Amino acid sequence: MVQITDKGMKASSKKLQLKDVKSQFSELDTAENTIIIDNNETQSSTPQYLIDSGFAAIESQIKSDLLDKLKDIDPYYFEKIILILLKKMGYGDFIETPKSGDGGIDGIINEDKLGLEKIYIQAKRYTENKVREKDIQNFIGAMSGDTSKGVFVTTSSFDSLAITKAHDAHHSIILINGNKLVDLMHQYSVGVQVRNTYEIKEIDGDFFEEN
Repeated sequence: MVQITDKGMKASSKKLQLKDVKSQFSELDTAENTIIIDNNETQSSTPQYLIDSGFAAIESQIKSDLLDKLKDIDPYYFEKIILILLKKMGYGDFIETPKSGDGGIDGIINEDKLGLEKIYIQAKRYTENKVREKDIQNFIGAMSGDTSKGVFVTTSSFDSLAITKAHDAHHSIILINGNKLVDLMHQYSVGVQVRNTYEIKEIDGDFFEEN
């Protein structure tokens, strides 16, 4: 059996919204707050659902923190991180270009062992600014005559004209925005590490089968 509290009666009589109800219980600790506000969802959720939801929440937070970290590091080190990521993804050895006078190319990936096929890399560590059409045009100009493949990576995003420019180019240009970048870094464990490992066991049905 349950009974509404005096505080709950006051909240009900005022027809408060959920956010207002939460503020009424601000003195309660986080665990109690979760039980009160999300009681129906908690009761109907399976343990596996709660575990999956918890992992998803942790992963989302890690990716958000990772993107903030990328936006705050030295731009030249950011370029190296991109090359490390691509190598971890299975592409060949990379060549770092000089920090100045690189002609718009931040790195070169040898797609094959002999370096016959090259992939040019451009990395822009932006906090707010979007990559513009002119940035893509300069990248294409730097690629001309040497390779037909390029990867343009940024911590921000691409405006619509930049996306169109890359799509319509005679070169094969892959665009990776900030969200996609942290997805790949998380997937290939670049810049992140395992903190905890949990084992979930289940009944071994075969063990209880009589021969």
